[in-house]
Formats: sequence, structure tokens, C-alpha cells
Amino acid sequence: MINWVCKKFGELTPEELYKILRLRSEVFVVEQQCVYLDMDNKDYHCHHLLGWQGDQLLGYSRIVPSGISYTEFSIGRIVSSPSARGQGVGRELVQQSIETVYNLYGRKDIRIGAQYHLREFYSSFGFVQKGDIYPEDGIDHVEMLLFVEA
Repeated sequence: MINWVCKKFGELTPEELYKILRLRSEVFVVEQQCVYLDMDNKDYHCHHLLGWQGDQLLGYSRIVPSGISYTEFSIGRIVSSPSARGQGVGRELVQQSIETVYNLYGRKDIRIGAQYHLREFYSSFGFVQKGDIYPEDGIDHVEMLLFVEA
């Protein structure tokens, strides 16, 4: 069972912040071999969703307010621990992230910058591709939008 916790940046403990940055680096920099500056000054403005099993961080995403990355609210830095893959953590993480946006800001549209090879995964949650494929840090990405029914 995963314990999901959402905190503002200033509420994160040094240990939590270290584990977040380590997991993001482990997957986005080392595993995916992307040399980029992960700390992009957006973290300060975001809520951070952490999925814990004991003291192990299994899943993480940042909940981005509107006007920071996109006009819409966004979910970014979606990452599951390599040690937890194949256990449904990624699916639970995305669902929890969507629910967290709704709980924090109300039912609003959500835009993400998804790795292109994961577009079908995100489509299974209702995200729809918007726009063309674009390169980001050597990986093809595409913007996707989850519309809230009016």
C-alpha cells in the first residue's frame, strides 16, 4: 500500500527533498541519459505529490499551478521508482496526481508535456494529444490535455 502525501515546497523536509531530487535524477538523467538542469525554479511554486512505502519513495509528481508551465494547471516530473515498476505505481501516481489537481484547484483542464512514447498511457486517463511532436532534452515529447466536461 502506498501512502500519498502532498506538500508545498516549503513544507518538504530536507530528507524528502533529497529523495525527490535523487529519484528524478536517477530516472530522468541517468536512466534516460538526459543531461539537463532538472532544478528549473518551478519547484518553489508547486505542490509535490509523494508516494511512500515505508521510507522508500516509489512515485512522485509535481502539481504545477496555472501560469507557470502552461495557461492550464499541469502535472510534471511524473516518475516512478525503477524498483517499483510493473506494480501499477505509475498508473496510481497519475490518478492521484489528477485527483490532487482537482482537490487543490477544482475541476479544471490539465495540460502535460508527455514523452511521446507514453502518449497511449496518458490517453488511458483521458488526455488528448494537442500539437506536434517536439524534442525536449533529446526525447520526443507532445503536449496533451485532459478536458473537464462543462
